[in-house]
Amino acid sequence: QVLILKGVKQEVSCLCPSPDGLHLAVGYEDGAIRIFSLLSGEANITFNGHKAAVTALQYDHLGGRLVSGSKDTDVIVWDVINESGLYRLRGHKDAVTQVLFLKEKNLLVTSGKDTLVKWWHLDTQHCFKTLVGHRAEVWGMALISAEKRLITGSSDSELRVWDITYIQEEKDPDEPESKKTKGSSPGAEDNPEEDETLELDERPEERIIKCSKVGSIMREGRDRVVSLATDRTGKILACHGTDAVLEIFSVLSEEEIQKKLEKKMKKAKKKAKKNSEEVPEQSVELSLQEEIQRVTNIKASSKIKSFDLILSPKGELKIVLLLQNNIIESYNLNLSAQVPQAVRASKITIGGHRSDVRTLAFSSDNIAILSASAESVKIWNRSTLQCIRTMDCEYALCSLFVPGDRQVIVGTKTGKLQLYNLASGSLMEALNAHDGAVWSIALSPDQRGFVTGGADKCVKFWEFELVKDETSVEKRLSMKHVRVLQLDEDVLCVRYSPNQKLLAVSLLDCTVKVFYVDTLKFFLSLYGHKLPVLCMDISYDGTLIATGSADRNVKIWGLDFGDCHRSLFAHDDSVMYLQFVAKSHLFFTAGKDSKIKHWDADKFEHIQTLEGHHQEVWCLAISPNGDYVVSASHDKSLRLWGRTREPLVLEDEREMQREAEYEESVAKEEQPVVAGETQGETGLAGKKTIETIKAAERIMEAIELYREETAKLKEHKAICKAAGKEVPFPANPILRAYGNITPSAYVLEVFKKVRSSELEESLLVLPFSYVPDLLRLFNEYIHLGSDVELLCRALLFLLKIHFGQITSNHMLVTVIEDLKKTTISRVTEARDVLGFNMAGLQYLKREIEAKDEVTFFADATDRFEEKKRKRKKKEKMVLAVL
Repeated sequence: QVLILKGVKQEVSCLCPSPDGLHLAVGYEDGAIRIFSLLSGEANITFNGHKAAVTALQYDHLGGRLVSGSKDTDVIVWDVINESGLYRLRGHKDAVTQVLFLKEKNLLVTSGKDTLVKWWHLDTQHCFKTLVGHRAEVWGMALISAEKRLITGSSDSELRVWDITYIQEEKDPDEPESKKTKGSSPGAEDNPEEDETLELDERPEERIIKCSKVGSIMREGRDRVVSLATDRTGKILACHGTDAVLEIFSVLSEEEIQKKLEKKMKKAKKKAKKNSEEVPEQSVELSLQEEIQRVTNIKASSKIKSFDLILSPKGELKIVLLLQNNIIESYNLNLSAQVPQAVRASKITIGGHRSDVRTLAFSSDNIAILSASAESVKIWNRSTLQCIRTMDCEYALCSLFVPGDRQVIVGTKTGKLQLYNLASGSLMEALNAHDGAVWSIALSPDQRGFVTGGADKCVKFWEFELVKDETSVEKRLSMKHVRVLQLDEDVLCVRYSPNQKLLAVSLLDCTVKVFYVDTLKFFLSLYGHKLPVLCMDISYDGTLIATGSADRNVKIWGLDFGDCHRSLFAHDDSVMYLQFVAKSHLFFTAGKDSKIKHWDADKFEHIQTLEGHHQEVWCLAISPNGDYVVSASHDKSLRLWGRTREPLVLEDEREMQREAEYEESVAKEEQPVVAGETQGETGLAGKKTIETIKAAERIMEAIELYREETAKLKEHKAICKAAGKEVPFPANPILRAYGNITPSAYVLEVFKKVRSSELEESLLVLPFSYVPDLLRLFNEYIHLGSDVELLCRALLFLLKIHFGQITSNHMLVTVIEDLKKTTISRVTEARDVLGFNMAGLQYLKREIEAKDEVTFFADATDRFEEKKRKRKKKEKMVLAVL
C-alpha cells in the first residue's frame, strides 16, 4: 500500500484515472465527484451536480474535460482546468451505465439502462443519433479499431458490434443547428433488430456519423455483462458477467487484417487455379470472429466485481481483478504463446474476512477483538489493528471469550459449539449443541459456564470443566451440558441478569420471556413488539432490559414488574444488535440502515449517531471498560470507534442534526429556473447546495458592507468639508483585518474565494437587487485589469440570467456600454499576452530540441572516434606480434 486518499463518509461508486496518470477522479454515492492529486493525495477539485450516485466517469484524451453519468439519468461535462461545469445533457430515461469521448470529433457516446445508446454533439450539446438495437439494458461499451467500431454489452450473451463511419459536414455555416426528433420506422417496436439506427436528423447533409450493426460476438457467459473495457492501445477487449470468469478477446489492427486478407486471397487463388476459375477481389472478406478473436478465459477464485488491464510493449498482458470477497488478484498472460494461459502473479488479501462478519467479542482486558464469519475466526489486536490469529471455522453466528482470554467459543449455523485455543490457533473441541443454528450465546456472571439458544426451540446450559486428554498429561478445558429449557418457539437471543437470578429469552413469537435461573420457572413475559426481538441486553444493575426488534423499535422495560418504560423508534430498518455500556444506563444499537446509535435509557434520549458504514451493520461489541466500540457490516469492513475526552453537549448535537437535515432538504429542492434556458436536452451543470447558498450569502454581505462603507465615506467627506479640516475616518474592523483594503477590493476578495465549480450556482441564487452594484464593481475591476477571466465569466453569466431586467434598467445602460468597451480590450490584451508566451515557449522548445540533437550527434561522433582509435591500437599490437 502506497497511498490512501481520504474522502468523505459517502461510499465510492466510480473511479477514473486522468490520461497523464497524475490525478484520479472519484465518483461518490451522493453524486459528488472529487479529483485527487496522486502526488500529494489531496482532493483539490470538487464537483457537485448529480442528485444520485455517479455510475460512469471518463476523461477526454487531453485530460481537460471530464464527463460523468449518474443514476439520476443526467450526463454532465466538466471543465477540469477551469474547475467548473460546462453543461448537463438530458435524454436518458434510466441510470447511465457508460460514457465515452471520441477523439476524432467533438462527440460523446452514452449508454443507459433504458436500452439506448445516445450520440451527442458537444459543440451544439444535442443528441443527434440514438441506437435502439438492444432489447434490454446496455451495461457497457467500448471503442476499438481506432474508434471505427463500437462494442456494446447487454443483458444477454451477445456483444453487439457497430461500424462507425464519419460523414463530412458540408452545410452552410450560417444555417441554424436545429434538430428535431424523428420517430422510428413502423414496426421498429416489434423488432428492434430490424431498425438498428434511429436517426434524429431531418436532413442527410446534417448527419455527422453513420453507425450500423455489423454482427455479434458470442460470450460464453449466459448472464448480463457487468463491465466491458479495452486496454489503452485498444488491442485487447475484456468483459465479465456476474460470475468468476473474465473473457479476453484480441482485436486485429489494420495491418494484421491486411495480412490475413492477403493470405486468404492467395489460398482462394490457388483453389481457383485448380478449378480453373477467376476470383474477384471483393469476394474475399474476413468474418467478425476473425477480426475479434477469443484469446482465453481467466477463472478467478471468486465472483469478479471490477477489472483493469494493461498491455506491455513486449506483448505481455497484465490484468488486475477486484473480487466480491474482498480480494485483489493480479494475472499475467503471454499473448505470443501458442496457447496463451493466464498465470496468477499475486493477490492482496491483507487480514480481512472473505465474507460478512456475523459476530464480534472483546476480551476482558480490552486488548483483543474476536470477529467470526462464514469461513474463519480472526483475533485482532485493538491498538495495532493487526490480525494476530486466523482459524478456520464453520458459519459463525455467535461467540465469546472464555474467562482468562486463552480460549474462545463460537456457535455455528449447523448447531455446533467450537472451542479454540488461541495460543496454538487450533480447534480443541466441537460439540453438536443444537439441532438448528446456535443464534445466541451468553456467559454466566459467575464465569463458570454459559447458556446457548438455538433454532431447535431449546435453551441449553453449559459448564466449563477440565478434562484429561489422552495425548497429553495436562488437563484441558472442555464444555459440559448441564440443563435444557424446552420452549414453544425458536430462540433468537438469551441474556443473564447480572446477579444470575434471571434469564431473558427472546422468541420467534415476538415476545421476551424471563425465567428464574435456579428453578427455570416462568417469571415475566414482555409483550409489545410487532416483529421478533433480534437483540437485547440487561443493564449492569439488573433494573432495565432493552430489546431491539425487526419492527425498527427499541423498547426499554423494568425487570422488576416487566412494565414498558418507553418505546423508541430507533432505526429505519431492523435493529440487529443492542448492548449496554458497562456500569451505565447508556446503550448502543446497530441497524440494517447502516447506522450505529447511542442512547440514554434513563432519559430515553438519542445521544449521537455514528455514521461510517455503507451497508447493513450486523453486529457490534463494546469493550468491558466502555472506551471502544467495534462494529461489522455487509460492506466487508470492521470499524473501531473510540471514546473522546471532550464532553458531548446534546444541544450542539441536535443543532448539527438540524443543520444536516436542512442541507439535505436544500439539495432535494427544485432547481431554480434560469431565464432563457429551456427544460430540454441541455441545462446548467451545477446544482444548488448549502455551499452555493453560503457563497451567495457571503457575496451579499460583502456588497452590503460596500454600500454601508461608501455611504459612511460620503458622510465623512461632508463633515470634513463642513469642519474645514481632515477628520480621521474610523476603519471597519473587517477591512482592517484584510490589511486596510478598500470596500470594493474586499468584495473582489470575497468573490475570488468562491469555488470555481460553485460560481454559477451562487450567482443564480443571488437576488437581482445586488446585481447593479456587482456590475458597477466589475466595471471598476476590469478597468484595473485584475482577474479578467473570472470577472468575464461571472459577467456573461449574470447578463444571461438577468438579461431582461438589466436591459430595461436605464441606470445600467452607461455601465453596460462601458463594460462592453473595457471587457473587449482587456480580453484582447490577455489573449495577446497568452499568444506571446506560447510563441516564446515554442521557440525555447525548438532551441532545446536543436541543442539536444547537436549533443546527440557530438556524443555519437566521439564514440565513433573512440572505437576507431581502439581498432588502430589493436591492429598495431597485432602487427608488432607478427
